[in-house]
Amino acid sequence: MEAKYKRVILKISGEALSSDKENIDFDIVNTVAKQVVEITELGASVGIIVGGGNIWRGRRGKGMDRITADHMGMLATVINSLALQDALENLGAQARLQTAIEMRQIAEPYIRRRAMRHLEKGRIVIFACGTGNPFFTTDTATALRAAEMEADLILLAKNVDGVYDSDPKLNPTAIKFEEIAYLDVISKGLQAMDTTSVTLCMENNIPILAFGLSEKDSIKRAVCGEKIGTIIH
Repeated sequence: MEAKYKRVILKISGEALSSDKENIDFDIVNTVAKQVVEITELGASVGIIVGGGNIWRGRRGKGMDRITADHMGMLATVINSLALQDALENLGAQARLQTAIEMRQIAEPYIRRRAMRHLEKGRIVIFACGTGNPFFTTDTATALRAAEMEADLILLAKNVDGVYDSDPKLNPTAIKFEEIAYLDVISKGLQAMDTTSVTLCMENNIPILAFGLSEKDSIKRAVCGEKIGTIIH
């Protein structure tokens, strides 16, 4: 097998790393890390963004200032990112964690040129704290980092195996799209990524592949060009 896409940004929702028993299920984290290492061995350079929804979501803070709640969410992404970095390093991979909010004792500050250099040297780069700004989601950070890193593809790993016309958990007859245009995602109000993210990907011509993280070898299959999930382009 050979990687079809030479540089990808992998977005993993925080919920996809959790289970009924654990906020962070290390069996899932280790499975993700193993696949990431495998795709680097196939020739892909990989940047990763992890959400923080398994630990904190701003909308849970009833009556809380939105900016404070969003900052708490950014810190949640750091916790998930550290867990993933540790799992990657335990497999012998070189992984660098960069944060959009400086916390030098545990991570590098985000610097685009440094991140690009890490990728060129075959290191895996994990981007935490979103964009570093409130009111922007980790989806937006994914689109932004993908544009900055000149990625060929965004891998959108979620609990659902693609993009549907309605929530498949609530509607058993929901229809899954094999492919869909950026503008259709926006106009239909589909919940694959937020509107800002999809617009940014459209402006920079970065395709998005949404797929289920729980499917066997899904990350490796996606990078090698196998038809899984839904492609947004």
